[in-house]
Amino acid sequence: MANQKGGVAKTTTTLNLAAALGERGHRVLAVDLDPQGNLTMSQGLDPDHVDPSMYHVLVQGRPIADVLHHAEVDVAAASIDLASAEVAMAAMIGRERALERALRAVAADYDYVCIDTPPSLGLLTINALTAADKVIVPVQAEYLSLRGLAQLRNTVELVREQLNPRVRIEGILPTMLDRRTVHAKEALELLEEHFGDRLLATRVKKTIRFAEAPVKGMSVLRYDPDSLAAQTYRDLAKELLAR
Repeated sequence: MANQKGGVAKTTTTLNLAAALGERGHRVLAVDLDPQGNLTMSQGLDPDHVDPSMYHVLVQGRPIADVLHHAEVDVAAASIDLASAEVAMAAMIGRERALERALRAVAADYDYVCIDTPPSLGLLTINALTAADKVIVPVQAEYLSLRGLAQLRNTVELVREQLNPRVRIEGILPTMLDRRTVHAKEALELLEEHFGDRLLATRVKKTIRFAEAPVKGMSVLRYDPDSLAAQTYRDLAKELLAR
């Protein structure tokens, strides 16, 4: 999940998509590459006390198995140390492939790996794009959220050309949608105009459930399994698998 804009539900989508895939019987790993550690926290772990973490995997070459926590889904946990990872990795040879190398060791153990990225297009996000096959772009349905999509698309194309020819944008996911507003409808129309069939059919509507579930250390599928919020991510999993 990638978008350099913050607050567009990347972490919410990473966790709940992983949980929905898990519900369908798939083996899923969720990787937290955001120094804020919200994905880690959303599974009941404290990113201030996680040691080792993805920092040690990327910078020191620790096996990713050392930072796996078996919660609702398997999580490769982040800590605040990740904030300094980009500086620490700057002089490393093959620094863009650190995550790809780490994931090779556990690739046979999982059907899907869902990667949460920070709100930037820096080295951590480049690592995610280099390791990934497909990119889901959560986008808040408002005009200002749409402006950065061209920059993200250009970054994905550069990674395709120079690092990972497999990676492509699989879908644009409208999130935090409030259909009562004209602005949201206009934003959706702009997305449809510019992205066509890359715009996913699933729409993630605003609900307090997405804020409540992480406080309890769980996905919305476990927190309120019969809710519209939970069903939305089941629908997203079904849509992506059909693709």
